[in-house]
Amino acid sequence: MNTPLHVLIIGYVWPEPNSSAAGYRMLQLIQSFRKSEWKVSFATPAQPTEHMTDLSIHQVTCHSIQVNDDTFNQFIADTNADIVVFDRFMMEEQFGWRVEKHSPNSLRVLNTEDLHSLREARHNAIKQNSTFNIEDMQSDIGIREIAAIHRSDLTLMVSEHECKILQEHFHVPASHVMHLPFMTHSLSEEEKALRPSFENRQHLIWIGNFRHAPNWDAVLQLKQTFWPAIRKKLKENGLSDVELHIYGAYPPPKATQLHNEKERFLIKGWAENVTDVMQNAKLCVAPIRFGAGIKGKLYDAMLCGTPSITSPIGAESMHGSLPWNGIITSDIEEFASATASLYQDQESWNLMQKNGDRIIEEKYEINHWEPSLIKRLKLQLSLKEPLRNAHFLGKMMRHHSMKSTQYMSQWITLKNNPIND
Repeated sequence: MNTPLHVLIIGYVWPEPNSSAAGYRMLQLIQSFRKSEWKVSFATPAQPTEHMTDLSIHQVTCHSIQVNDDTFNQFIADTNADIVVFDRFMMEEQFGWRVEKHSPNSLRVLNTEDLHSLREARHNAIKQNSTFNIEDMQSDIGIREIAAIHRSDLTLMVSEHECKILQEHFHVPASHVMHLPFMTHSLSEEEKALRPSFENRQHLIWIGNFRHAPNWDAVLQLKQTFWPAIRKKLKENGLSDVELHIYGAYPPPKATQLHNEKERFLIKGWAENVTDVMQNAKLCVAPIRFGAGIKGKLYDAMLCGTPSITSPIGAESMHGSLPWNGIITSDIEEFASATASLYQDQESWNLMQKNGDRIIEEKYEINHWEPSLIKRLKLQLSLKEPLRNAHFLGKMMRHHSMKSTQYMSQWITLKNNPIND
């Protein structure tokens, strides 16, 4: 298998690496494929967006496709891709059966970003003021998502915790799952030294795409509960001038209306350069109440040498057994006290920064993960048929679930394109 492979990515949206962790993750995958000199095509039914990246820079061929449209059948047959990557389970639902039927030799890979059903179940638990249980994932979206994972030849998971959930609770074979976190080069000592020092930083930062429900919830939590408590502690320590800067793509009017200069709660909106705003902040605050995957904002904070105060869900699956680069707590008073204390304690701040550097070096080193990804895809491709035959549950899911999806899609196609008598 020394000849360059052809990877077709079927995207849920056009990648926006400066807007979301999902966009950042997708660009990393594309770059990894291109480094191996593989041909990469990107197709999506989504409309172009304001902040989408220019994939032509990475020598990626782009295509616009339609859902419930038989023209995709010829497109996928002509593409003849060695590997088809579905960006999130909704794309596997929509196009998976067509890929299987018209390009049966393609390896079908699902890129989840995070477990949507886990995020939704945790969100519902918050709304109902109840405790999350793993059984809560057995919802309509959970059934759909887990079925898509079983139908795929391989599923890429950013979270090690979610890999365990799939294997232990939903019977997904280890042979069909790969833990693949974000990937980056560890910073050299020279690069670390170029980051702004403790004395040259000021204010607190939150950053996150406003269209992502956990982010909007966290902004509301900051505005209504955490920031008043933090500001009170800061004032008690003579730090009344400290501001909280809220960054994020696509802020709706309900978000911009939260801007209050008197309270020093400032909605900044889109950040042209995440690194610039993150590494000039003294602390990142992220009271995340629900969600899944690993959090791009906290990953960026570590890269920028910015300690963070976050919740257990915020830090989940991000640092293993290593000490966090800040404080982990959901208690409002503890959160506020930790923020005020770390803001002015240079010795502790420096220690937390070093914790973050260690996490990046030991958990996210690209020189480990990128070759592992390429090796695993080649192995999965070479063992494709034996693995498909060994995974009976997956075969069963494809037989039943895919037929129902196929017939529904074909009905919609006929409905949209009636035959003229």
